[in-house]
Amino acid sequence: METQHRKTSIVFFPFVIVWTLFSFFMKLTGRVVSAIIGFGFMIVGITLSVTLVAAPVGIPLAVFGFLLMLRSVF
Repeated sequence: METQHRKTSIVFFPFVIVWTLFSFFMKLTGRVVSAIIGFGFMIVGITLSVTLVAAPVGIPLAVFGFLLMLRSVF
């Protein structure tokens, strides 16, 4: 993926820096939240899998939680 760099006027440069920093923290927060939700899904899925009656629901939930955590890392 190729990014295009545009020449920014010196007047707008502080706004560009603030916007870039803000977008970085928003992406980071999104990843952290998705990792926490994925971990929660894994715990609930494993807990449901221990009870054999709810295993058909627990196993896919644990797999979904793992994939969500994996996606938040990479």
